[in-house]
Amino acid sequence: MSKFKFTVGPWNVHTGADSYGPDTRRMIDLEEKFKKFAELGFSAVQFHDDDAVPNLNNLTEEEIKQEARKVKELLDKYGLAAEFVAPRLWMDPHTIDGGFTSNRKEDRDFAMWRAYRSIDIARELGCDMIVLWLAREGTMCAEGKSAVTATKQLVEAINNMLRYDETIRVCIEPKPNEPVDRSFAGTMGHVMGISAATIDPKRVGGNLESAHAILAGLDPANEIGFALAMDKLMTVHLNDQNGLKFDQDKSFGVENLRTAFNQVKLLVENKYWEKGYVGLDVKAMRTTSDEDSYEHLKNSLEIFKALEAKVDKWDYEYTNKLIEERKFEQLEMYTIRLLMGIE
Repeated sequence: MSKFKFTVGPWNVHTGADSYGPDTRRMIDLEEKFKKFAELGFSAVQFHDDDAVPNLNNLTEEEIKQEARKVKELLDKYGLAAEFVAPRLWMDPHTIDGGFTSNRKEDRDFAMWRAYRSIDIARELGCDMIVLWLAREGTMCAEGKSAVTATKQLVEAINNMLRYDETIRVCIEPKPNEPVDRSFAGTMGHVMGISAATIDPKRVGGNLESAHAILAGLDPANEIGFALAMDKLMTVHLNDQNGLKFDQDKSFGVENLRTAFNQVKLLVENKYWEKGYVGLDVKAMRTTSDEDSYEHLKNSLEIFKALEAKVDKWDYEYTNKLIEERKFEQLEMYTIRLLMGIE
């Protein structure tokens, strides 16, 4: 029995379309996804603003709230909570040059409008966290923006959100690249710096995604550990990644099992189940059939729980002795034997 509670987003069950090809699976209704999430053992759902309220740009503020209440009723029907709401600022004509850091004021104003509406939606769904994936907050042309100005714009945007709702928490999800070439907040260290510059750092933290750390050439477990040490890890997006290429969102642990183990180990050792949910941000491979649309979620849950059980078997007395004696060859082999089930 896992100590943790797990979350997933509607986008994690998708049609298989990518930049190079059309849909390969059918579209699944939101309620059908909720029903399946509950059956699989998830406790909460992650949302983009338009996952909860489609076409919100065309609605009034009150209409947005009304639509969000309908989603809350669906969540309640299946015994699910909402973990967070994230403004989708990378899919609109206003945000092709970034949202909060756009060179055009009207675009920055639009980004703030979406951020405020996301807070409204979060209130209606009963959650207190806004996740910012700063997808286009960077440059394609190095001279196109000042990193000094852009960083100050990010801080001010977050300050505006903190002022708009004095109970909301803002959680930055860093990514070094894709879709922009140069990000202004590419690592958990950047998140810590931005948090410290805001008007209420206690309400600003980070969401570490495994694949994003790998894309920065970093170790996901170390990034998780860094955020935990600063008491800034608000949530995690666990998945996997085959090297330094596009963001793959592969099932957790299927590529880098030892790295996955160390992520789980840190979460267990620091009793993260007392602080937040374990989020999965995984997608099915493009060739997956309709009938297997949820297999990647099942696999990720199974791998996490299996690694959690491995952590429970970790012999701290023995391994601490190896560390004290600098017997790291033996420590590595102990880890590998544990993962391989070799007695």
